[in-house]
Amino acid sequence: MTVTLNHTIVPARDNDAAADFLAGIMGLRRLPPDGIDGKFAPVEVNDSLTLQFMTAPEAQPHHLAFDVAPAEFDQILTCLRAAGVAYGSNPREPENGRIDHPLCPRGLFFRDDTGNLYEVMAPA
Repeated sequence: MTVTLNHTIVPARDNDAAADFLAGIMGLRRLPPDGIDGKFAPVEVNDSLTLQFMTAPEAQPHHLAFDVAPAEFDQILTCLRAAGVAYGSNPREPENGRIDHPLCPRGLFFRDDTGNLYEVMAPA
């Protein structure tokens, strides 16, 4: 049996704002509200994974890491710069403006308003 992750819940101060932010930066598809009473703001990562953003009054930040193709990495970096979003090469320094990731040729970290730490890695 192959196991795949179908969805995960990502805590946010404002689920819609967090979902729109990540979808806009990463070039992902924002889906209509989901769940009981539409409390989730979903973002489709790929055919088998959806991030379900949920407003939580005392949201504890999560870390989510993504592998992307080099061209997608360039697009994400362009979006971060255009939006004035700080990024960096190290999870302890996610605002150092560098992309020399310790685990791959190019990579970066950035945060949303909740403090969720997103990691984007390109193999070449």
